[in-house]
Amino acid sequence: MSLDISTLYLVAALVGAMLGGMLLFFGRQQKIPALNWWGAAYILGAISIGVWTLASALLPETLALALNAIGFVACGMVWSAARVFHGRKPNWVALPLGAVVWLVVIMCPPDETSMMRLTIGAGIVAAYAVLTANELWSERRKVMQRRWPALLVPVLHGFVLMLPILLGHALRASGSSFGASIWVPIFAFELVLYAVGTVFVIFMLVSDRAVQVHKTAASIDPLTGMFNRRGFSEATARVIEREANAGRPVTVLIFDIDHFKSINDRFGHAAGDEILKLFAIVVTNALRMTDLSGRIGGEEFAALLPCSIEEAVSAAERVREAFAASGIAVDDAPVDTTVSIGVAGGPPGTELEVLLAAADTALYQAKRGGRNRVEVAQEEPLSLEQGRRSSVVRPVPAVRQSSIMRPA
Repeated sequence: MSLDISTLYLVAALVGAMLGGMLLFFGRQQKIPALNWWGAAYILGAISIGVWTLASALLPETLALALNAIGFVACGMVWSAARVFHGRKPNWVALPLGAVVWLVVIMCPPDETSMMRLTIGAGIVAAYAVLTANELWSERRKVMQRRWPALLVPVLHGFVLMLPILLGHALRASGSSFGASIWVPIFAFELVLYAVGTVFVIFMLVSDRAVQVHKTAASIDPLTGMFNRRGFSEATARVIEREANAGRPVTVLIFDIDHFKSINDRFGHAAGDEILKLFAIVVTNALRMTDLSGRIGGEEFAALLPCSIEEAVSAAERVREAFAASGIAVDDAPVDTTVSIGVAGGPPGTELEVLLAAADTALYQAKRGGRNRVEVAQEEPLSLEQGRRSSVVRPVPAVRQSSIMRPA
């Protein structure tokens, strides 16, 4: 049973148009510009295939071939969609370049077998497929380890297009034209599979992006833009493990803005929020890029520094001095912006909870000592396992007890 080639290409065009409309619909609903690009590319490609299939027998050969330029623009738009999805701008020069090259090629005198046009056309599509795959690969995140279909689909598409050129006449009867070869129906089926496969990849990428957005939102404090307690714990756990494997210690700082309750009472919660945002900026600017910081309570912040206690104390002093010199005022009334800081370090591999408990005790001493100062934990904290063993001999104060009794 033989299948009509025109029918196969019309089916591919209809499938592409349907998928393009679906992508445009979801792009407008979810306000995702990349989906609009992908949807428009699908519809444009479907128009190119459909018009060429229906009109190629009625139009002059050069004009019929010129219609393929629309399809090359669609290929460029697929590449641009991948760029837009990853926050980059479309390359307006390279996007129509394939179509321009094709129009120049068809104006040249054709050779006897038209293999030059076939080679260049397939090469243009394959080039855009490689560019799309490269754009997806450039997104170097851990989630990309699960995105292998996003790379495989465009690469296979380009490979299928180039395969008959690489094999030459191997799969074509001697003396027959390329239109009579087995590759024509294979191309038609591949177009449908590529369209469906690409849509699957697109929705996989969008779903993955949505998961990342929600995960990030659950780990970030919306007021300051810093890690919240959950995000801080997750991020620091990875750093502690990395430093422990290298045999290096880490140090934890706990910051507590002095008299924050009185600032809220005197100037209102809006002013208090501005103080919190100001302090977050001060901490971010005073620490290194390799240091992690977050807001772990109301006016309480924490930071983890992969360094010695001496270096951490210097960093804490920078934060304290910068915040005290911020000179903020509300309704021409100056606001005292001081912070008390507790510092604690431990041997490599010491758990975050243990370091926070020790730093919290040091912070309590800073509050008792007059505030606006940095205090270092006097005793090196034990690990959780050591703490459990020592608790059999003598009780250890609860972590939150010092926080509850600590002066404001």
